[in-house]
Amino acid sequence: MTHQPPHAPVAESYGHHTTNHPRFVRRHGWLDPFIAELDVALQVLGGGVTASRPNPAGPKAAESDAGLDDAAKRHAAGLMRVNHVGEVCAQALYRGQAAAVSSQESSEFFLEAAAEEIDHLGWCAQRLRELDSRPSLLNPLWYAGSFALGVLASRAGSAQSLGFMAETERQVEAHLEGHLTELPVADSRSRAIVEEMKQDEVKHRVNAEFRGAQVLPKPLRSAMRLMSQVMTKTAYRI
Repeated sequence: MTHQPPHAPVAESYGHHTTNHPRFVRRHGWLDPFIAELDVALQVLGGGVTASRPNPAGPKAAESDAGLDDAAKRHAAGLMRVNHVGEVCAQALYRGQAAAVSSQESSEFFLEAAAEEIDHLGWCAQRLRELDSRPSLLNPLWYAGSFALGVLASRAGSAQSLGFMAETERQVEAHLEGHLTELPVADSRSRAIVEEMKQDEVKHRVNAEFRGAQVLPKPLRSAMRLMSQVMTKTAYRI
């Protein structure tokens, strides 16, 4: 009979990913949340996200865009690029708010809204590909700025952060309504996507107001509108 030394190491079971060896104990450090957010940002900016709901435009048929000439396609692509930028910003904004808000309940609410906006991001990206176009080259800048705004909004308090979300969605609603009038009449696919997006934005605004969103001061609302106009005009072309 062979006796095991009293201080022999405990056997490790790699097949089941379990071990008692101190080197393999997973410790959560202070950098982990930053690494997780960076991973999400890279997926959003790299097009690595997938919509969980079917595209409201349905499957694309060969003749779907037959009524669009080159000029109409370029215009539709510019508008859908702007919408794609809006969804990139929504991801960053809501995740920034979720990361900085003090209430766990509010954090989960912002993350849920961000998850729903993933569908919009996927639909817009798909439509851009169909129009032989691309997302904005400035998306990393839009993402970083929006994440910072989300953090700042949440630092002001839960009611103010919800108010920032409600005002953002209110302005997005108006922006999407304008796109429904600007899109080429023959572009039914883009129209279907924008219409569905608008309905979701209304729901997010109403939910934020129900949770106690505070109305933002008029100067801040005007500043947000001005920033949106700058982003829209830039993203249409770049």
